[in-house]
Amino acid sequence: MGTTAYQPLVLVETSELPREEWLAYRRRGIGGSDAAAVLGISPFMTGRDLYYDKLGISAAADDENWVAKEIGHRLEPLVAEIFSKRTGLKVFQKKFMFQHPQYPWMLADLDYLVELPDGSIAILECKTSTSNSSENWWYAGKEIVPAYYESQGRHYMAVMNYGKTFFCCLFTDTREAIIRSIDRDMAYEEELIALEDTFWNENVVKQLPPEYTENGDLVMKSVQRLLGPAATDAPPVVITPPQFSRVKQFMQLQEQKSGFDAEIKKLDKEMARLKALIVADMGNSCKALYEDAEGNYTITYNPVYKQSIPKEGLDRLKAVHPEIYSEYVKTSESRRFLVKKVSDSAA
Repeated sequence: MGTTAYQPLVLVETSELPREEWLAYRRRGIGGSDAAAVLGISPFMTGRDLYYDKLGISAAADDENWVAKEIGHRLEPLVAEIFSKRTGLKVFQKKFMFQHPQYPWMLADLDYLVELPDGSIAILECKTSTSNSSENWWYAGKEIVPAYYESQGRHYMAVMNYGKTFFCCLFTDTREAIIRSIDRDMAYEEELIALEDTFWNENVVKQLPPEYTENGDLVMKSVQRLLGPAATDAPPVVITPPQFSRVKQFMQLQEQKSGFDAEIKKLDKEMARLKALIVADMGNSCKALYEDAEGNYTITYNPVYKQSIPKEGLDRLKAVHPEIYSEYVKTSESRRFLVKKVSDSAA
């Protein structure tokens, strides 16, 4: 697919569109922020989450991290202003949801557009984060764009037929901002469109959920979000032989890991003994220093303070002020996963 002249279609004007209607339009296709989930590289949601969201079965973690999302949304104008002042480039908005003319399921709702010196237009994506994530914008000392953001920019370039996307990320805790850019890559774009096409037409349209391919923590959150609390009165599930192959593999890895666990426990025990002796050498001090031919060393043992209510205090609160206890103490659910062989099969 070479670069050809085309203009994106306008699906809807968004400046005064109510949020519920905006979400309904987003479910008509794949947006830029969905691209990473389709590719299986999103740190926020699985492809299965996105699938359910498009079918309106389950919102894709809308209530999770809503404060961070709201901060990002409200600070978009500031991030755009920072970008404009840093680069000297004019930024502006087009309040539309755009649609690819050839692939109608490819949608784009852009933060800002940028007018380049030669009169051409580029895309600006405004991001907010904390400095803890700044390492995601570097690799081996070189400037990069995180893969999950890169896929968003490349999706937008495909829809809009533009050649460049800028990213400006403001770290809210340090007030530092970084600027990155990527140019259109037609090989990447072809693969992206092919994968999005498969997701939309083979999964969403045919209502066939995609397989889980992401890391275990992300998949577990997805499963728990979809299924909800444990059904303690539900009958046992009889799994199939293909499903049991996962159980068998888990048991094999569990046995393999137990050998490492024993060695780790020995190391932890010896490290704990040495740590206690070092702390004894330090006395009441929170810091110790050492210098030799190999270098200078600093050992710290700093206190960490946090507020908590001991169990005795909770028991007293429950007895003396049960109404306050009931109002503020919440029951949370955690589940323990266990696999064990209960018997050998009869010969």
